Amino acid sequence: MIYMLEDDSGIRGFVTYALQNSGFETMDFESPSDFWNAIKHKLPELVLLDIMLPEEDGMSILKKLRSAAETRHLPVIMLSAKGTEYDKVTGLDCGADDYIAKPFGTLELISRIRALLRRSNLEQQKNSSGICIGHLKVYPENHEVYADDVRIVLTLKEYELLMTLITNKNRVLSRDALLRKVWGYDFTGESRTVDVHIRTLRSKLGSCGDIIRTVRGVGYKAGED
Repeated sequence: MIYMLEDDSGIRGFVTYALQNSGFETMDFESPSDFWNAIKHKLPELVLLDIMLPEEDGMSILKKLRSAAETRHLPVIMLSAKGTEYDKVTGLDCGADDYIAKPFGTLELISRIRALLRRSNLEQQKNSSGICIGHLKVYPENHEVYADDVRIVLTLKEYELLMTLITNKNRVLSRDALLRKVWGYDFTGESRTVDVHIRTLRSKLGSCGDIIRTVRGVGYKAGED
């Protein structure tokens, strides 16, 4: 379902017609109050949002959407007669996913909607399959690690060490246990190897490195306060 908030009846009409002919379900609104009432009952997959509106301008609506937990990641495309570079940058900086200046072609609009929905669906799949501890996210399927939404490049052993810790969240693992699980029973190195890798791992993870706790005299564990 796509929600469109636009006070120009002509634009609402031709965009709604084009979207429905392309297989999208749509609801269009002339006023922000009607839009907010609909949001309370059902969240759309995407919002097309005009800037110049009665009651409340589009930028204010966008900020409210981004400040609420349930709509924070809702895909939003701004539609506006304000087409300068400054206006576009302002809209994107306020949290819009895309910005299209009027007048625009329906083919371009539909193409951008489909592209944004693809990105949004991929992100949802990615989030649903990941392991999260605080601001650290690990995606085992593709061996990706993100700290504060920044991708972190780890060596294989660093990644395996991190996975061992977070899949045993809040459980203390001794150095010997980590050696066996990560390096294998035949590993002939010293337990100091674990300490070195932990130090490097914490450094690479930045502020997220704090989730790796040292349990003095025992070993390490992953967890939050």
